[in-house]
Amino acid sequence: MRRDYFELDVSNVDWVADGGKPKQPTVVIEFTGDTDALRDRLTDTTGAVLEATETDAAFRLTDAADDTDAAGVVSVTNRVTGDFILELNVAADDVTQFVRAARRYGESDAARDADGRYRVEIRVDGTELVVHEKATFLVYSSDGDLLRGRSLIPSGVEL
Repeated sequence: MRRDYFELDVSNVDWVADGGKPKQPTVVIEFTGDTDALRDRLTDTTGAVLEATETDAAFRLTDAADDTDAAGVVSVTNRVTGDFILELNVAADDVTQFVRAARRYGESDAARDADGRYRVEIRVDGTELVVHEKATFLVYSSDGDLLRGRSLIPSGVEL
């Protein structure tokens, strides 16, 4: 599937800069390609939709991390097979803002009732296919090195 079949929208991140009440950051990924192909990638061998624990989300920079207009690729992968479910191009600043909000949300009292630090919704034509709450989001340099300080890694997680 082509990266330009996907659009990403992030919400509930402005409260960090505004000093507002913590809200769980949400990532909505809208898909405009072949729905059957995406559904196939989002299910296991029995046809059941993959659980949040069966997927991983990450961002790999395609530019130097310090470039003011750095960009990269957000990916969601199947944790069991390692196969890519989807990839899309995004600006690094958007990811940095998102990770900062998810980290702060995880430190707040509001997070106690949530299953994760952020929410991911994958949609086709506005209809939700998958909704997951996740706690980990890994960020890698353009050389493939894990950038721990830029990643969202819950305490107690060994990588």
